[in-house]
Amino acid sequence: MAEVVLNGVGKVYPDGTRAVTDLNLTIADGEFLVLVGPSGCGKTTALRMVAGLEDISEGEVRIGDRVVNHVPSRDRDLAMVFQSYALYPHLSVRDNIGFGLSLRKMAKDEIHRRVEEAARVLGLTDHLDRKPRNLSGGQRQRVAMGRAIVREPQAFLMDEPLSNLDAKMRVQTRAEIARLQRDLGVTTIYVTHDQTEAMTLGDRVAVMKKGQLQQVAPPQELYDRPANLFVAGFIGSPAMNLVQGTFAGDADDPRVEIGGQSLALPDKVLSERPALGDYFGRNVVVGIRPEDMEDAALVDAPEGTTLTSTAELVEAMGSDVLVHFAVEAAQVVTEDTKELARDAGTDVLGALEAPRTVLVGRFSPRTRVRVGDPVTTRVDTGRLHFFDIDTGAAIWGTGAAPSGRNEE
Repeated sequence: MAEVVLNGVGKVYPDGTRAVTDLNLTIADGEFLVLVGPSGCGKTTALRMVAGLEDISEGEVRIGDRVVNHVPSRDRDLAMVFQSYALYPHLSVRDNIGFGLSLRKMAKDEIHRRVEEAARVLGLTDHLDRKPRNLSGGQRQRVAMGRAIVREPQAFLMDEPLSNLDAKMRVQTRAEIARLQRDLGVTTIYVTHDQTEAMTLGDRVAVMKKGQLQQVAPPQELYDRPANLFVAGFIGSPAMNLVQGTFAGDADDPRVEIGGQSLALPDKVLSERPALGDYFGRNVVVGIRPEDMEDAALVDAPEGTTLTSTAELVEAMGSDVLVHFAVEAAQVVTEDTKELARDAGTDVLGALEAPRTVLVGRFSPRTRVRVGDPVTTRVDTGRLHFFDIDTGAAIWGTGAAPSGRNEE
């Protein structure tokens, strides 16, 4: 096991394409760090530079106490688990798991011991003599993980290892990976585009966009205190609602106006975000988590805490109901939200013809709201998020900002 450090790491391809810029990260010994972001954000390139599968254009990578920029991949003492399993179809599970050890000319007794132990940990003991074609996708992925475990490396590198599994198997295998990493205590860097995987697996999560680190923090901090619009919109499912509003009133009666409707803000909003005091009378981006909204007919809804509209779409999910409704306020269109829209496969510019933004609320299954019904939504105004409309940065204040874009 070892600490992995990326210091000012960058990657520029021969044609001039820049994939990663000034990436600074320290992954502690035994830590599980997840790199997450949309396709093309540079996360896999960063992982491949750590693995030695990509040359490093700038900066340095350190594993343990040595700089490995020019150390061949085979000599870095790392084990990589790929999306594609990369199993040998003609070999048994036993031989696939022990293949790397055989190449190292390790003693047969030691290979047998390590393979048997890995199989026990992964629940593969009964499958050791089977061929990969006779295994399920989840079992094949466990074989690939077993091949990594037996090497007893300094760190695991995992590149989208669950992408080929169906939804149910992903959940099950995700839990197995979390348990396995916790039991083994091996430093792990895990790449995924799935923010649910990132939030449930990582001790810390590093969010990337266009080759740059946006924020690195524990999962709950990313959720509660996103550093900017991109992180806010990327972390959370359904995504945070982002809408243009005006910060109004004064220090004694702070309010945010959204499409002609006004929400009163509790005192703690200004005390937690002292920099917000500089925004009175100015437009801001208001972020509202779907789970911070509820059908006002089901809860106490004091004056100044509701938005009224008409339900445009109602999705019954069993444990909750997603209610989509519009407010007459301009949609947020920035480079961050354009990137989020591209990742989601939607057209953020399609709504510019009219000042109208569709919000999503996560209501209790007890709601009686149906499509076309008037809907009054209670907003937990103490949990609103605020962002600078020009820079996209979260508005907090000196000493209260969340984790920065890079680790120093």
